[in-house]
Amino acid sequence: MAWNDKRPLSPHLQHYKLPLTAYLSVAHRASGIVNSAAIVLLVLLIASASGSPESYAFMSGIANSWFGKLALFGFTLTLYYHMANGIRHLFWDVGLGFDVETAKKSGNVCLIAAGVLSVITWLVAAA
Repeated sequence: MAWNDKRPLSPHLQHYKLPLTAYLSVAHRASGIVNSAAIVLLVLLIASASGSPESYAFMSGIANSWFGKLALFGFTLTLYYHMANGIRHLFWDVGLGFDVETAKKSGNVCLIAAGVLSVITWLVAAA
């Protein structure tokens, strides 16, 4: 190989398609971080209820705005995704579900479960 060769020495992400499990692994870590931040915001909302009526009105106004509801729905979605993927990891901890097909199927189940459970939760809450 010549020193002036411009080819990469290893496969780059631009040329290599990551498997679903790799994306779900990153999403699991990200959802944990999002959930930690969202819990802080929920604590602030609950704490504002013990404060002055003005502070609760302010926090309640934010939570009831379209952006607040979108953020709460996103929190619900990440919470259910993190839970479903955590259950998937529990199966992996005992050595089940490592073959490629089962890993793909269980990943899709996690995504579907998170979406369905989030929608059900919000439908029940709206009723």
